[in-house]
Amino acid sequence: MAATLSGASKSAAIRARLNHPVIDSDGHTIEFAPAISDYLKQVGGPALLDRFKNGNGRGAGGGWHRLSPAERMERRATRPPWWAFPTRNTLDRATATLPKLLYQRMEQFGLDFTILYHTLAMFAAHLEDEELRRGASRAYNMFHADLFREFSDRIAPVAVVPMHTPEEAIDELEFAVKKLGFKAVMLPGNVRRPIATVLKRAPEVARWAFWIDNLAVDSLHDYDPVWAKCVELGVPATFHSSGMGWGSRNSVNNYVYNHIGNFAAAGEAVCKALFIGGVPKRFPSLKFAFLEGGAGWACTLYSDLIAHWRKRNRRTVEDYNPANLDRRLFYDLCRQYGTPAVRDKIDRLAAAGERFSGASEDPAMLDEFAACGIERAEEIRDVFTRSFFFGCEADDPINAWAFNDRVNPLGARHNVLFSSDIGHWDVPDMTEVTEEAYELVEHGLITESDFRDFVFANPVRIWAAMNPRFFAGTAVEDAVARERREG
Repeated sequence: MAATLSGASKSAAIRARLNHPVIDSDGHTIEFAPAISDYLKQVGGPALLDRFKNGNGRGAGGGWHRLSPAERMERRATRPPWWAFPTRNTLDRATATLPKLLYQRMEQFGLDFTILYHTLAMFAAHLEDEELRRGASRAYNMFHADLFREFSDRIAPVAVVPMHTPEEAIDELEFAVKKLGFKAVMLPGNVRRPIATVLKRAPEVARWAFWIDNLAVDSLHDYDPVWAKCVELGVPATFHSSGMGWGSRNSVNNYVYNHIGNFAAAGEAVCKALFIGGVPKRFPSLKFAFLEGGAGWACTLYSDLIAHWRKRNRRTVEDYNPANLDRRLFYDLCRQYGTPAVRDKIDRLAAAGERFSGASEDPAMLDEFAACGIERAEEIRDVFTRSFFFGCEADDPINAWAFNDRVNPLGARHNVLFSSDIGHWDVPDMTEVTEEAYELVEHGLITESDFRDFVFANPVRIWAAMNPRFFAGTAVEDAVARERREG
């Protein structure tokens, strides 16, 4: 056995030296699958349970193993996750499934409190069949609410909320928060939708022709009612979706190729859309978290948005308006400095005057930052540092970039959240998570104060900002209250 129920660990020793709690904002439970059956039957009767068992409840890539190697290549079927949980460390594997065991071992991990996401339930919110999607999501939520209720002083489970339509999202938000008592929710950060033209002309192949609905830009629906409901219920909008199977992450045979960067890609897609779509402007009190993708993509996106806004805001984009070109001067310069091939064809360029006029662009579409209402670059910084939080795994050295206000434009420090990822293959030994996170301090990459923000102050800022009673009755209640008074 690779770990023991009790005993010293470096993570526990590090926690003992700290003068603040360690809050894990993204651990994982691995559902005890047989127990879900009773809840599925309760929600939708035997028919829903049968459909779920017969394969309709599988997530993306669920049919890969049923295909021959030739069929996989022919269909370009994406290699899905496999051997995704630690097994040699049997104690840790059981810990991810049994709340009482997790509760007993948290001190060994150096954790005071954990917000616990699911594993199998993540796929439920992405099922194409509406009845199955909504029924499975609700069944998982009922199961997790019952499973973790007696451990609420140290563990907060997360409800899964489907987002194919605003109506189903609002319905499950209401049920999960008001009826089941959830304080945290996970929303899918994207929805795969069929391309309408393909669906009409060739429905038999439409499942392979899809587009990614990012919920905010060019979306099929207006999701503002969902954001408003999150504000009303006091729950941050947190996303933990995969980017496997789209973009460049669709290898037929290599899961590692598909997995690297997939959470970052999914997080970047929805974060970029929320910003450009103006959602944080319309809902300034709403907090958003993008989990397990790290901070590197966030720093890059932030810098890119500032650079693009400076060059392509409504005023500066006129620098590229073809109507501003002095065509006479341009032609004169071509004659003076052009090669014979250029000089001989100047008349053809003049004939293509439409390309120089800019008349083909709709004036109403020239300001691509209109929805977010940015007037100064500093406002981009303010949105990121106020509204956005980024889940970072313990062993990721790029976490240090988020704190580097000398590199991040306008002196930004991004809100990173300590995300242990316990339960999944990323963490072969749960007792090492706090130890690995603290290595950034030991290696001189961040300060003790930065580490405090990472594992305590930032989690308090997201979880308690919208719900001041989020940590009421928990093991960290007093420390959180002091932080909110003095922080």
